[in-house]
Amino acid sequence: MKLASLTPACRRTTVLLPLYLSRVAAGFPSPADDYLDGGLDLNEHLIAHTAATYFARAEGDSMIELGIFSGDLLIIDRALSAVDGDVVVVAVDGQLTIKVLDLAHSRLLPANKLCRPIEISAESQVEIEGVVIHAVHHLKAGGRAANL
Repeated sequence: MKLASLTPACRRTTVLLPLYLSRVAAGFPSPADDYLDGGLDLNEHLIAHTAATYFARAEGDSMIELGIFSGDLLIIDRALSAVDGDVVVVAVDGQLTIKVLDLAHSRLLPANKLCRPIEISAESQVEIEGVVIHAVHHLKAGGRAANL
């Protein structure tokens, strides 16, 4: 899975959207609450290190078993130190990709049984560009929110 483009994060005007106190049942429906908890700023909820965070779009199908699909918006944090098992954006010999970091075996793992791991040799030029902290994808067919 590759990245379609890299875009630095920029601060926009804060828009608070309603956040309901009640949770939405994923099983049997429950009566809805009419009570709001207040506004929710997704920047505060999703981004811990504003100056070190950027967005990119995923491209390809090597990460589908982790719920990352082609076209998904990725939120990537450069301030985090990558640890074994993290999903990372990594440059391997100058090519950007998204994979699971497997430090114990010196490789990058796809999350698709049809794809092969990338073995990291001593000659490989590898640079971790950040840790993927969130992936946003659309559930409505063909839908993309404006400006996403």
